[in-house]
Amino acid sequence: MSSDLDPGSTIFFTLTIDGQSLGAFNGCEGLASTVEVEQYREGGNNGFVWHLPTRVTFSTIRLTRPLTPETSKVAAWISSVTTGVTRPTAQISALRADGSEVARWGLIDVLPVSWQGPSLDPANPSVATEVLEIAHHGFTD
Repeated sequence: MSSDLDPGSTIFFTLTIDGQSLGAFNGCEGLASTVEVEQYREGGNNGFVWHLPTRVTFSTIRLTRPLTPETSKVAAWISSVTTGVTRPTAQISALRADGSEVARWGLIDVLPVSWQGPSLDPANPSVATEVLEIAHHGFTD
């Protein structure tokens, strides 16, 4: 089977903020949008109700990975928010194990909203992971 047809059983994600890579992540959830709809009942038209789009909302995106040296880049980005909020653009790329791109999402007005570091408990040894949650105002491509 050709790798072009492979849906990608081993996918990882890269996050880039204004051209600066924050590294690879092995989990990504929340790439979603919702169109809010207002119903309008037109007088004399009993066959259907109009559904008019009013607002598009975007969910926050949660990226997870084992702890890496690139964690310091995430910490620096989050710390930069305390000195003034800038809303950069971002790009999330889904890549196969060989590095070929499966899909890509451009995001506008990105803001880190949450970061969770690993639980370091010697009584419960497990992979040290981090979770980064970001908000955005929409997709660019």
